[in-house]
Amino acid sequence: MTRARGLRPMDPWFTKAAVLAGILGLIAIRAPHGQRSRSVAVARSRRGALENALLGFATVAFVLPLVWLVWPAPAPGDYPLAPAAYWTGVALLAFGLWIFHRSHVDLGTNWSITLEVREQHTLVTRGIYRGIRHPMYLGLLLFSLGEALVLPNYVAGPAYLVAIVLLIGGRLGPEEQLMLDEFGGEYAAYRTRSKRLVPGVW
Repeated sequence: MTRARGLRPMDPWFTKAAVLAGILGLIAIRAPHGQRSRSVAVARSRRGALENALLGFATVAFVLPLVWLVWPAPAPGDYPLAPAAYWTGVALLAFGLWIFHRSHVDLGTNWSITLEVREQHTLVTRGIYRGIRHPMYLGLLLFSLGEALVLPNYVAGPAYLVAIVLLIGGRLGPEEQLMLDEFGGEYAAYRTRSKRLVPGVW
C-alpha cells in the first residue's frame, strides 16, 4: 500500500538540519552574553543541591540531540516524522530563539545561569520583560517543544523539554523569592502588573 500524498515522513536530512540549526542558534545567542555576564562579580548566590541537579540534567538533555545527530541511522527510538509536525516545530524553534535572544539583550549583565545576583544588579522591567517576568524560560519552553517536534526520536526528541519543565518548576519560586529579597517593594509592584510566563494569562 502506498502512502497518501502529504503524509510521507520528512527526509532525515531536513530533520537533522533543523535540529543542528536550533542548537547552534541557542549556543550563538547565549555564548557572548554568558561571557559578558561572567565578567561581573556575583554578590549573592542561592545555588543549592537541587539547582545543581536540575542544571546537570538539563545539560545531559541538551547533549542528547547532538548524540542523535551523529548516531548511525536509524537510532533506537526513531519514528517517521510528518511534515506538519516538522514545520510546526521549525516555527516554534525560531520563535523560541527570538524570545531567548531578546531576553538576553534586555537583561544585559543582570543575567546569570543560576540563582545569583550580581554586583550592581538592577531590576529589568522594560522591553520583553514589561509584561512577563520570565520570558527567557518561555523562549526555552518554545524552543524545546519545537525540538521535540522536529527530532523524531522518542528519547532524544522530548529530553530537553522535560528538563526545561523540571528546571522551571524547581526554580520559579526560589528565583522570585530571591528577587523579592533583593528588590523588595519594587519587585512586588512589578509582580502585580506582570505575569510569570504567558502574557495576560499566567
